[in-house]
Amino acid sequence: MQSEIQLKFNEIDSIIKTLKKHLNWDTSINRIIELNQLIEKPDFWNDATKAQSIMRDKTNLEKTIESIKNIENEKINLFELIGLAEEENDKSFLNETISNIDSLVVKCEKLQIESLLSGEADSNNAYLEIHAGAGGTEAQDWALMLQRMYLRWAEKKGFKLSYVEESSGDEAGIKSCTLLLEGFNAYGWSKTESGVHRLVRISPFDSSSRRHTSFASIWVFPQISDEIDIEIEDKDLRIDTYRASGAGGQHVNKTDSAIRITHIPTNTVVQCQNDRSQHRNRAQAMSMLKAKLYEIELQKREEKNTQNANEKGEIGWGSQIRSYVLHPYQMVKDLRTNVEVGNTQSVLDGNIDLFIESALALKVGMKR
Repeated sequence: MQSEIQLKFNEIDSIIKTLKKHLNWDTSINRIIELNQLIEKPDFWNDATKAQSIMRDKTNLEKTIESIKNIENEKINLFELIGLAEEENDKSFLNETISNIDSLVVKCEKLQIESLLSGEADSNNAYLEIHAGAGGTEAQDWALMLQRMYLRWAEKKGFKLSYVEESSGDEAGIKSCTLLLEGFNAYGWSKTESGVHRLVRISPFDSSSRRHTSFASIWVFPQISDEIDIEIEDKDLRIDTYRASGAGGQHVNKTDSAIRITHIPTNTVVQCQNDRSQHRNRAQAMSMLKAKLYEIELQKREEKNTQNANEKGEIGWGSQIRSYVLHPYQMVKDLRTNVEVGNTQSVLDGNIDLFIESALALKVGMKR
């Protein structure tokens, strides 16, 4: 067997070993057995909330174990096929098998990235907020472009996405919006997108066709269950009602059904307008506020405070994570990892996994 092929198999073996170690393989296998026994008990569904949580944990653990087993089986099959191709001196079959080995290496690397999503809230659903920076229509149009990018990305990842609130721009675009991403590891995959995103382009709104720079901020925070107790005092809240508009609110704009809640000590603001009922919008907004405050505490514990509400600062040059240049050249560059992509349209169409995976890897010092 060629030495470079053997090196690829060695790399796959190394990743499998790391994945099993990270998962505590034997413990996880036994945990599945324990959960199955627990589920078979007659009183299992007496506490529906707890039962659903256990079922979700079981499904996620089974999915991870099955993924590792599939890679192991695929590696064994490819190893046998390589031997067969070399024995018969079939170069075409050999090249095809080598290509499949390369694909398996990529699959292993992606699974290794997914294994990093083991934080306290990584498996949760996620809220994604977009806010246009200073600059009026230019920034508001950029915020809408980012919204479209995340919609496309969520679709590619298989996440369900819904609008919680949206505030339309003065002439075009949006001033802000909140989206809910639903799916396994939604928060884990999206959390590194928090920060300021910068756009440089020839403005479609400038009759002189001048180059403009626009900013928008993203804040991602996990949806949390009612089991997590976040203490919020009434005296710390300012609650405002307003008339809903934009996506999610077009059917409720005849009454002041939308809710804005401000947590005064942290200056944290949430909004909700996706229901006709002011009562339900208020309940959703309170849930979002708890989630935001929980995320801030998570970041403090992880010593990753760069994106919480007290440190975000002005939306401008200071806290950028990514730059999107459409003129005079085309380049999207992540300023944390230095990952660059020349196909800007592909990125704006939602192909941002390379940036996300590199940012996740950077957190643990893993090379990409």
